[in-house]
Amino acid sequence: MKWKASCNFQRGRHRRSRREVVLCVMGAMVFCAAALAVDPPPDGGYPNQNTAEGENALFSVTAAGNSDTAIGFEALYNNTSGGLNTALGYIALHDNTTGGANTAVGGDALNHNTTGNWNVAVGQAAMAVNTTGGANVAIGSDALEANTNGFGNVAIGFDAMAFSQTASYNTAVGNVALAFNSAGIDNTAIGDGAMNQSSGSNNVAAGRAAGLNFAGDTNIAIGHYAGQNVTTGSNNILIGNQGSSGDANKILIGTPGTQTATYIAGIRGVALGGMQPIGVNGQGQLGVRSSSARFKEAIKPMGEQSEAILALRPVSFRYKKELDPNGDAQFGLVAEDVAKVTPELVVRDEQGKPLSVRYEEVDAMLLNEFLKEHRKVDSLEKAMAEQQKENAAMRAMLKEQATQIQKVSAQLAAIQPCDRLVTNE
Repeated sequence: MKWKASCNFQRGRHRRSRREVVLCVMGAMVFCAAALAVDPPPDGGYPNQNTAEGENALFSVTAAGNSDTAIGFEALYNNTSGGLNTALGYIALHDNTTGGANTAVGGDALNHNTTGNWNVAVGQAAMAVNTTGGANVAIGSDALEANTNGFGNVAIGFDAMAFSQTASYNTAVGNVALAFNSAGIDNTAIGDGAMNQSSGSNNVAAGRAAGLNFAGDTNIAIGHYAGQNVTTGSNNILIGNQGSSGDANKILIGTPGTQTATYIAGIRGVALGGMQPIGVNGQGQLGVRSSSARFKEAIKPMGEQSEAILALRPVSFRYKKELDPNGDAQFGLVAEDVAKVTPELVVRDEQGKPLSVRYEEVDAMLLNEFLKEHRKVDSLEKAMAEQQKENAAMRAMLKEQATQIQKVSAQLAAIQPCDRLVTNE
């Protein structure tokens, strides 16, 4: 509460404003129930631990207002019962009425705040439009300038979250970081221009212009310009990769043509069970090789196509020192040789040159050839079994014939010569 000039007005040193009412009792100083401004204000403290310095600073404070500090033209001008506020600068916290525990440092800082609590605004026009939002921190010129009732935001940097209106629980550190996100929640943007045009929620972007255009949710972008091309897609993780507008539910690490080798600790030498075959397609996407019919079309027997592998030339070799310093012996095929026999078994690089062999396809073709030979052998075995049955039957028949012959021979041997003589006498 502002203190008033004495009955004699200290020899005219202070002039009363049109709202000033002075009560004099026996020449002593008397304080009114309503705030009565003194123009220009006097130096020193006011009742209820209030401090004001500047024309019309703390102009409207009542007996309920306490522990406020207003320094600057019309700083905390409309404050009536808000307490524990600090306003330093031209019309800082000008419209605050009952909001408490706010700190505004800079011209226009928090000047439209009415009932918001626990805000900190440092910088020209920082949180200038805020009315009821609370627990916000804005440090930097125009930081959180357009926020009205957003809660729990932290904006540090020139224009950080400058156009945010109702967004809550966001953290923006860097010039124009999260500048145009008006209503998104739970975003974290660190870096100059990070998530500058974003409108999504639950996103994290660290790096200059990282996540620049995020409109989807739950994306993570780390690195200089990381994820800047992603728009409406959600659930992306981009590290050192700018992404594309259609990306969604992807993990993108590194930039093609920039990073030329990948090393991941915790893989080599680690034994696993229940493994699945991992592969990389022509676009560099990593995944498990699919075998289910639901992923395939035009399914038909391989037939004679697998015979192409019979013309392949397996070789032994060693990789060059820059690829394998140990020079271990290797066994396989040469992509250029395979390309001459069956080009569909060759994987080519970006220049169209043979790079590697699709060994998994070779395995399938070998299986087909094995099955073909197995069917041949099975057929031969069956034929042999039938022949053996026939041979056994023949042997049995011959044995029976031999037995009959032996019987006849024995009978003939038993007949005497005289018995053979026949006469007519």
